[in-house]
Amino acid sequence: MQRWPLRQVAFIGLGLIGSSLARLMRERGLVERITASSRSQQTLATAQQLGIIDIGYSNPADAVRGADLVILAMPVNATEAVMAAIKPALSSSAVVTDVGSTKGNVIAAAKAVWGHVPENFVPGHPIAGSEQSGVMAGRADLFSAHKVILTPLEHTRAEAVALVTAVWQAAGADVMTMSVTQHDAVLARTSHLPHLLAFSLVDTLAQESDNLDIFRYAAGGFRDFTRIAASDPLMWHDIFLANREAVLSALDAFEAGTKRLREAITTENGDALLGVFTRARAAREHFTHMLAGTAYAKSMTQNKELRFTVEPGGTFTGRARVPGDKSISHRSIMLGSIAEGITEVSGFLEGEDALATLQAFRDMGVVIEGPNEGRVRVHGVGLNGLKAPPSTVYVGNSGTTMRLLSGLLSAQAFNSVLTGDATLAKRPMERIAKPLRLMGADIQTTGERGTPPVTITGNTKLSGIHYDLPVASAQVKSGVLLAGLWADGTTSVTEPAPTRDHTERMLRGFGYDVKTDGATASLQGGGSLKACKIDVPGDISSAAFFLVAASIAPDSDLVLEHVGMNPTRVGVINILRAMGGNIEVLNAREVGGEPVADLRVRSAQLQGIDIPEDQVPLGIDEFPALFIAAACANGVTTLTGAEELRVKESDRIQVMADGLLTLGVSALPTVDGIVITGGPISGGEVISHGDHRIAMAFAVAGLRATDTITIRDCANVATSFPDFIGLARRCGLRIRASEHDLH
Repeated sequence: MQRWPLRQVAFIGLGLIGSSLARLMRERGLVERITASSRSQQTLATAQQLGIIDIGYSNPADAVRGADLVILAMPVNATEAVMAAIKPALSSSAVVTDVGSTKGNVIAAAKAVWGHVPENFVPGHPIAGSEQSGVMAGRADLFSAHKVILTPLEHTRAEAVALVTAVWQAAGADVMTMSVTQHDAVLARTSHLPHLLAFSLVDTLAQESDNLDIFRYAAGGFRDFTRIAASDPLMWHDIFLANREAVLSALDAFEAGTKRLREAITTENGDALLGVFTRARAAREHFTHMLAGTAYAKSMTQNKELRFTVEPGGTFTGRARVPGDKSISHRSIMLGSIAEGITEVSGFLEGEDALATLQAFRDMGVVIEGPNEGRVRVHGVGLNGLKAPPSTVYVGNSGTTMRLLSGLLSAQAFNSVLTGDATLAKRPMERIAKPLRLMGADIQTTGERGTPPVTITGNTKLSGIHYDLPVASAQVKSGVLLAGLWADGTTSVTEPAPTRDHTERMLRGFGYDVKTDGATASLQGGGSLKACKIDVPGDISSAAFFLVAASIAPDSDLVLEHVGMNPTRVGVINILRAMGGNIEVLNAREVGGEPVADLRVRSAQLQGIDIPEDQVPLGIDEFPALFIAAACANGVTTLTGAEELRVKESDRIQVMADGLLTLGVSALPTVDGIVITGGPISGGEVISHGDHRIAMAFAVAGLRATDTITIRDCANVATSFPDFIGLARRCGLRIRASEHDLH
């Protein structure tokens, strides 16, 4: 823990950054004495009059003599000269840092002066600024909620890094570390290149003959983009030359992009233009959300925990439509992308799992418009039109995306790597890798349990196989069938128990012949898919929480509209009815090859049962909700044959048992199931272990609880049910969400 105040801090340079940090240190009492050096005597005099510094010197050596911390805040091209000047006067214990936006030249300067980089030198770069410059422009809050990048070397003293980190954290900044090379490459693309383009655009337009009208009628977008052209020209002159190689590399990439745009406009290639624009918009939104910690990459930001708090009691009433079916949403993007023509999707689930799939195909060159209120247009590229993604394909928390993509990518001409968040990284992927290897795929998993990342070497020839699934899994079945689209001969899969058949149904909807003979699905490779329209029904897995809620809450009467009734997915309805649930199917119809209906559910006194094993695969994802139904039922409910539940987003058998026991419910986990004895539900704190279905299940339990239930680690609810809180509250659940710092 850093102890304040420091005895003396020396600033070399008092421009915007230096004077702002000096102000902050003065106002916060972080230092007893501030010295400074500047090429301008007027700057030093002004700083002293403002009380920013105690004394100023023309010679940098005089300023650093006796200092605990030296901050180099002058132009980057002066670094070597300043280091040479201060070297004789520096205390052996003094920590030195800088604020330059290039780091390679700073390291080179240190080596030139000392012959090596001193162990007390901590290169740094605050990502903050303003169009104004000079000592008068400084302000103490400049760094609040901004990032500061430190680039320490392997031999940099930990104590020196800790001191510099503490100073920036005291300024309200978020401190992170990078390598020198990574820093310069990243900043060249995200900061230096935009400034270069802004300077160039304004200079080019200013030389036009009608420049006055150009600037007079410029819209807000022009002003926003060119705002940074008002920055200090001398400073940016130095930066571009100091980071020359990285800037040129970034400029080469940008010029290649503008060349593609020019060609698209010249040839009136609307698809190419739309591809660039949709990818750019999606990327902008994705990275904005990611940095705010709200996208499907939320696992990258671990400083906050989302918790649900549910007050006891309540009744479920009204009409509601749950989000679109996640399984169908995934497949609509995948098959639409490899079809020929434009696939129009309505009812698309805008949850993080489905968005991960959408982003993956954008990364592989597919033009995708939307989503906009559930509507998506996918410009298919055909079976052979996918392109290599620019980097690792990140699929967030989505096991469906990873397993189905494994099959699809195994047949491509390019290499790919699939990775996900911390929860997905624990899930087994060998179950899909094994049959794909039998087909000839070159696919590798990581770790003893065959967990992600999944690495696929492209340009391998696949052959059709017959595969007997050892465990019922729609994801594995689908992954094998998708690989079979490119394989020679027939690919067939036999499952030990029925699983969801959305892939088979949707392939037929895209005009691809899929045969089903009992428990075996098969197809011939080498065909093609034709674009179609898809209306995604409500997800019965999401509806399950509301079916259980209305069944267990007193005086409930709820209608769920447009729910998917695929016969391979209705286990939750069959099981609840077997327990005495009052569920009525209304307005049954077929939409886009999928059966759909409205469901009316009313309060019922549920009874414990032995759940038939033939219903287990038909309701495998709905068991967390069904466990809450069992806790509210009279008698004992026994589940067997559900070992698959132990390798979902969490070990759902153990995690649900732990939570139920916390709430006073008797729950005995077994190898392949659980035994639950219904009874009163008390309050308490349960942990969802990042599993969205666990979190929503225990939220529903609050309807019958006698005290408040707090559910921890709920951020991943957004993966399948983006507005769970809002819809549940409108129906009658007394729930709220809150963020908490992680300790």
